[in-house]
Amino acid sequence: MSDGPARRGPGEPWGGVSPFSIKTKLGALVIIAVLITTGLSMIAVRTQTELRFITVFSMIATLLITQFVAHSLTAPLDEMNAVARSISHGDYTRRVRDNRRDELGDLAGTINLMADELEAQDQQRKELVANVSHELRTPIAGLRAVLENVVDGIAEADPETMRTALKQTERLGRLVETLLDLSRLDNGVVPLRLRRFEVWPYLSGVLKEANMVSSARGGMASGSGSHTRTDVHLHLDVSPPELTAHADPERIHQVVANLIDNAIKHSPPHGRVTVKARRGAHAESLVLEVLDEGPGIPRSDWHRVFERFNRGAVSRPHGPGSDGGTGLGLAIARWAVDLHGGRIGVAESERGCRILVTLPGQPSVPS
Repeated sequence: MSDGPARRGPGEPWGGVSPFSIKTKLGALVIIAVLITTGLSMIAVRTQTELRFITVFSMIATLLITQFVAHSLTAPLDEMNAVARSISHGDYTRRVRDNRRDELGDLAGTINLMADELEAQDQQRKELVANVSHELRTPIAGLRAVLENVVDGIAEADPETMRTALKQTERLGRLVETLLDLSRLDNGVVPLRLRRFEVWPYLSGVLKEANMVSSARGGMASGSGSHTRTDVHLHLDVSPPELTAHADPERIHQVVANLIDNAIKHSPPHGRVTVKARRGAHAESLVLEVLDEGPGIPRSDWHRVFERFNRGAVSRPHGPGSDGGTGLGLAIARWAVDLHGGRIGVAESERGCRILVTLPGQPSVPS
C-alpha cells in the first residue's frame, strides 16, 4: 500500500484532490438528486413523455451518482480497516493515504500518526531488550567465570578474586537500579523531597564519591553504565562559595552523577571534567554546568541527546575503559530535572560538550 504524498498531522490544513467535506458531499448529493428529478419532470411535461419513463431515468441517474459518492467514502474506510488490522497484528510499516481534504483525510492522518508512535515504541522496546541483554551478559559471564575457577580449584577465594566477583555483582546492581529508575520514569510515582542545602559541600561530596568509587572499584554507580577510567580529573567550581539551592538532593545527585559519568566516558586520556554551579534568576534557583574535553556533540544531534537508548553516533563514542552503558543515563537526568520544573540541554562550547541545567528554586516548585 502506498504511503501517498507527504502526510500531515491532525488539525493541519487539508491538501489533496477532494475539495469538499463529507457533509458538503451528502448535501450536494441530495441537491443533485432533486435537480435531476425536477429537470426530468419538466422535460416530461414539455415533451409529453410518460411519467414512468421519467421516474425510471431519475432513479437510475440518482443511483449512479449515489454509488459514485458512496464509493469515494467507503474506499478510504476499507483501506483504514486493512491498515488497522495490520497494526493490530504487529505490522507498523503500513500507512493510509491521506490525500483527501475531508474528515476521512483527517482520520487517515491520525491513524498514520498512531502508527508512527507505535512503531517508535516497538523499536524502543526491542532496543531495551537488546541493551539489557548485552549489559547482563557481560557481568554474568564474568561472575560465572570467577566462581567456576574457585569451585574447580583453579583460583583461590582470596580477597583479590572476591573483589573481582564483587565488581561484577555491583555492575549487575547498577543495571537493576537503572531499570528501576526507568520504571519510575514511566509511572511518574517518584515524589520530590525538596529542601534547602548548601551547594559546595553537596557537589563536593558527589565528586568525591565519583573519584573514590572509580579508584577503588573501577566503576561509577550511575544510571548509564560504568567506566574504569582513573585518568580523568574532576574539578568543581561553585560561585559564590556560600551558594544555596532549593531542590531534591537525591534527584539532583542522579542528575550530576549521570552527567559526570557521561562526560568521563567521552573525555580524552587525562582529560578534565568541570562541574560549575551558579545562582539562578530566582531565590535559591541553581544553574549547573558539566563540561568535558571530548569530541563534543554535533548540533544536528542536540535534540536527540536525552532520548532513551541514545548512545551516540560518533565512531568512538566512549573513552578507554568505558562499556558504553545502556543509553538511559541522560534520559533519567532529564526526567529528574523535569520533575523540578527545570530545563536541561546541550549548550554552546568552544571545546568538548557542555550540558546546562537550570533549576527554578522556590518560586516555580511547589513544596
